[in-house]
Amino acid sequence: MSKVRVTQIASALGRKPGQKETLVGLGLNKLRSTRELEDTPSIRGMIRKVAHLIKVEELS
Repeated sequence: MSKVRVTQIASALGRKPGQKETLVGLGLNKLRSTRELEDTPSIRGMIRKVAHLIKVEELS
């Protein structure tokens, strides 16, 4: 299964609670923190919800 690398590029301060919790669900809690996650529909939905706060890279 393919993977995606997700990096937080913007702060969660002042964001809606749902967006903050989504970042925590992705395993991101500080600026420039990075996680490699499986590319599943649920992860894609979370990425879409906070797309303005993160950078996404496709891994093979």
